Amino acid sequence: MLANAKVATRLPAKDLDRARAFYSEKLGLDPVKQREGGLRYICASGEFAIFISAGVQSGTHTQMGWEVEDIEATVCELRARGVKFEDYDLPGLKTVEGIAEIAGNYASKGIGERGAWFRDSEGNLLGIGQPVRS
Repeated sequence: MLANAKVATRLPAKDLDRARAFYSEKLGLDPVKQREGGLRYICASGEFAIFISAGVQSGTHTQMGWEVEDIEATVCELRARGVKFEDYDLPGLKTVEGIAEIAGNYASKGIGERGAWFRDSEGNLLGIGQPVRS
């Protein structure tokens, strides 16, 4: 039943105006629709919405991610816009210049992935990834 359904991410925010400014100024994204308590965005192959929430963002796992063709260029451009990338030094996950080499991947996507993570203005953990082709 769900195999043919579109998938859309929902991200909580305490301050919708602050979130809108972050996504516009830092990521170059503007909502396609706005309603009281929410913003809707569309990217190349998916969509996401930001909604007012009294809950607390966990920020302990990647809540949304983008697959990019050139992770270095993307990280560089986002840094120039003021995005701060997370640094990790954990068993199996270490970032260098904000980018981690990740072994293994879905076979149809390649032999691995390169990833980078940052937080939005509301504490949501967002990621960008580039498959490593064989």
